[in-house]
Amino acid sequence: MAQKSSDKWKSKMWFNVYPPKIFGESAIGEIPANDEKGIAGRLIKVSMSWITHKPEHSFMLIGLRVFKVNGNNANTELDYIEQTYSYIHSLVRRHSSVIYTVDSLNDKNGRNYSLKMIIVTSNKIRTPKKAAIRKAIAQYEREFSSAHTFDETVNALLDNSFQSGAVKYISNIASISKFELKKLEL
Repeated sequence: MAQKSSDKWKSKMWFNVYPPKIFGESAIGEIPANDEKGIAGRLIKVSMSWITHKPEHSFMLIGLRVFKVNGNNANTELDYIEQTYSYIHSLVRRHSSVIYTVDSLNDKNGRNYSLKMIIVTSNKIRTPKKAAIRKAIAQYEREFSSAHTFDETVNALLDNSFQSGAVKYISNIASISKFELKKLEL
């Protein structure tokens, strides 16, 4: 019996996995499969720092879905980007307020995606201010996404230019200590 299972493993092919073009064109790893049909549609979950080689992205996870296989090369497309639970949990402190936003957006090419953000204030705020912050963030996200492509939005989220622009947009409502991406999904 053990010999049959080892024979199955030896018959598998190894495919090089390539991330979407916005993250570069170098292979990020290999995955086994029996044939090309067995790898199409597979979801691969890796740390963002593995792709970008930046330590500040070590708490981000990225889901890549295989959409095309050419020979031994598997090309992927972005499925989601999310922060790890441990990082999100570390942001929240006593005597501060947490605001979660969930918005469905369209980029300037009409591509739909969902953006979930987390905002942590420096001190406790009341519910009307939380509502004002949610409304202002939703407005900022709609304006930003309608003026940029999806790839530009992803790059802005990764280099924190999106977050810094949003903090300037809402800083007159309340003092913000953290404004982070929780999840981006297609």
